[in-house]
Amino acid sequence: MPGRLHRDERGTVAPPVTPSCQRLTVRRLVGLLGPGLITGASDDDPSGIATYAIVGASFGFATLWTALITFPMMAAVQFICAKVGMTTGRGLAGVLRQHYPRPALYLAVAGLITANTINVGADLAAIAEGLGMLVPIRPLLMIVPVAAAIVMLQLWCSYQLIARVFKWLTLSLFAYIGAAILAKPDLLAVAKGTFIPTLRFDGKFLAMLVAILGTTISPYLFFWQASQEVEEEKAMGRTTVSSRLGATDEELRARRLDVSIGMGFSNVVMYFIILATAATLFRTGHTEIQTAAEAAQALEPLAGHAAKILFAFGLIGSGVLAVPILSGSAAYAVSEVFGWRYGFDHRPERAKQFYGLIALSTLVGVLIDFTGWSAISALFWTAVINGFLAPMLLVSIMLVANNRSIMGDHVNGWVLNVLGWATTVAMLAAAIGLVLTWNSA
Repeated sequence: MPGRLHRDERGTVAPPVTPSCQRLTVRRLVGLLGPGLITGASDDDPSGIATYAIVGASFGFATLWTALITFPMMAAVQFICAKVGMTTGRGLAGVLRQHYPRPALYLAVAGLITANTINVGADLAAIAEGLGMLVPIRPLLMIVPVAAAIVMLQLWCSYQLIARVFKWLTLSLFAYIGAAILAKPDLLAVAKGTFIPTLRFDGKFLAMLVAILGTTISPYLFFWQASQEVEEEKAMGRTTVSSRLGATDEELRARRLDVSIGMGFSNVVMYFIILATAATLFRTGHTEIQTAAEAAQALEPLAGHAAKILFAFGLIGSGVLAVPILSGSAAYAVSEVFGWRYGFDHRPERAKQFYGLIALSTLVGVLIDFTGWSAISALFWTAVINGFLAPMLLVSIMLVANNRSIMGDHVNGWVLNVLGWATTVAMLAAAIGLVLTWNSA
């Protein structure tokens, strides 16, 4: 498939500006970072943070090695999704709708909406709990204002502004690295846990592996990544599908770098959350935590007040980043399935269904928080849905990525195929493991 040509405001064709045309300075690298970085950071949402904190508190340093394993899997899958969006000019749901049976797509999108909405509720509650650790206001009273502010950001701000806000919010996740340093871990034990995998075949340990895979490689990331590639191109003036068809090798190399850095960052944060809670909570026998907020509170007497504040700050920032991505990825998917106008480049009155879905998903998430439904129970059912949804979607994504009639010359090479199919098998095994460990964990 030929590379894309860029047009200026008068329609004159000009060669694309590519990363190799300039020396890769730090400033230019920051400019190249976009959908990949934002997607990777959003994976460390409060539900993910809670999972990693519980894992660290329950198993100590024995699970640090999982961050090394999940990085190549995440990077491969997200780059494939980015490549699909860049090459076809459509989001993932739009591509699947065009080329594969719709009943399966409807089922997948229904599962995505359900899981994302539950997750929105859990993350809003976590943001409120994080704020409650910093200001003397009951967390429940902050859920509605926080949700309203996030929806207003999506409704009235341009894509460029939203992307900039998201990029800055990723900095909040550095708080977890600081918290881990303040915990003063045993470096020899850390090295052992990082480079010597520990495997046990009891129900609790297997359930932990399932939780890590399900939290790290989440279906909403697949849809968000591809849709953000479309948004990036719309921001360049490529407003029609035909103008977005194809991708140059340089553009794909730039996105591979962006995705690799984003997924690497996500796994570094995961690693340090496990490290911080292992070095403090597990070491002192404080293993019965259930939320990220509980982990933050428990850190204070062990690692100091600064560690608690850093953990809380990261919880708030990650939640504010993740909630609009969860509601937005569901809105993208549904809009593409039904052929509705969508995207943050449109004003609300021109994409009513798209913005209506975002508002509705957030509203239902708020209502979930006021029902008294346990956050852990909510996140468990989210993991169940994602555990069965991810393998089905990954099979479809891999078939698309190897279909020359869809991808042209940008079909997967052998490295992406090995990593992509290995991830698919791992997620399928995780789903089976979830069933087998259901009652034994």
